[in-house]
Amino acid sequence: MGTVLIVDDHAGMREGLELLLRSRGHRTFSARNGVEGLEVLGTHEVDLVVADLRMSPMDGMELLRRVRQPGAAGADFLMVTAYGSIDTAVQAMKAGAADFIEKPCQSEAFAARVERLLRDRAEREQLRAENRYLRQEINGQFGEIVGNARAMQAVYDWVARVAPSDSTAMIYGESGTGKELVARAIHAASPRARGPFIRVNCGALAEGLLDSELFGHERGAFTGAERRRRGRFELAQGGTLFLDEVGCIRPATQVRLLRVLQEREIERVGGEETVPVDVRIVAATNATPEALKASPDFREDLYYRLHVVPITLPPLRERREDVPLLARHFVEKLRARTRSGATSIADAALERLQAYDWPGNVRELENVIERALVLASGPVIGEPDLPALAAGATEAGAAAAAAGALQGALDSLERDMLQRSLAQARGVKAEAARLLGIAPATLHYKLQKHGMSGP
Repeated sequence: MGTVLIVDDHAGMREGLELLLRSRGHRTFSARNGVEGLEVLGTHEVDLVVADLRMSPMDGMELLRRVRQPGAAGADFLMVTAYGSIDTAVQAMKAGAADFIEKPCQSEAFAARVERLLRDRAEREQLRAENRYLRQEINGQFGEIVGNARAMQAVYDWVARVAPSDSTAMIYGESGTGKELVARAIHAASPRARGPFIRVNCGALAEGLLDSELFGHERGAFTGAERRRRGRFELAQGGTLFLDEVGCIRPATQVRLLRVLQEREIERVGGEETVPVDVRIVAATNATPEALKASPDFREDLYYRLHVVPITLPPLRERREDVPLLARHFVEKLRARTRSGATSIADAALERLQAYDWPGNVRELENVIERALVLASGPVIGEPDLPALAAGATEAGAAAAAAGALQGALDSLERDMLQRSLAQARGVKAEAARLLGIAPATLHYKLQKHGMSGP
């Protein structure tokens, strides 16, 4: 049912149409001309205006133009025109009328036209409401994931497509690109959104501790296990388990994880009872898919179990157009925490931010903006408030350089150990692997890595 305003200078026509529409359950108002029609529209919400084209002092066309002005009422229009005035009716349609009808017309035909227009309007309103809801959902899902670059649009599309399913998702991306935010977005948009979102940093726990953390343990399973403890799989029941830095999981734990993915059940450490789990797995790694698959320390069958729906997050240097958007987002986000009076960033400062490569990605940019907010003395963050980005002297940039130097030293030490072990084993690689305490496949991988074929 809808609310209809009938605007016609013929009293009999107004009354007859009102009686017809009210008999079909609609609410009606009436006006003698466009001026009175505007008054009604200013005080009542109306879904449809049925207006005669020819009236005085304001005709239906002028009423349509006034109503279609920005900020005015948003009712649809059905224009009523005399026989032979088709050109005028077409002009009304171009001006925004939903439809027109010639008079005289039969009552049933008029009522059917009105109800079709009301039904179409209701469907449009429903669609708009759904779109508003979806926008709110998207804002909720991607509220911390900021970016309009094409690469980010692809990420949003993958999230929207994978979220409704229970399929395992694998998120690839460098450190600081926001992998956990994507995992949370998948969870928030999924049917499991009301369930828990449980995160495990697999790279921060030793092998024995990770087993207990993931699968739980029984009382007496090891020294200090004074009571039964549920693991993260059980805590995530009905929700999502996010396995961050999954590439760091040791082989023995990989076997147990593979079983969970295959059988959807776990055994606590030190226990024999099988516990069914209803958990959606989202994993993440800072390795590339190719590197993870080729790693001798990562099971190929586990790789394929996790690599069902891969989502790759681009580094910030590959979406520089998003840097100003992100910078402004972090200003708004961090102003209260820093108690800064700065509310914006100068164009010159934004240009410097865009020119930088951001080895620490979005996380580093957030760090830089927070520091700039603290240092800014006025309402605008300027170039002097930024660290020496061009020289790579940010804390994250320095950390990246230090990490590179450390990796070089470790590589040199590893090469030396390989050479010594091969020499001691007289070139027998299986024996060298035994001396090093690693698998022969791992030895083969490390020799290839360092370009070594033997002593």
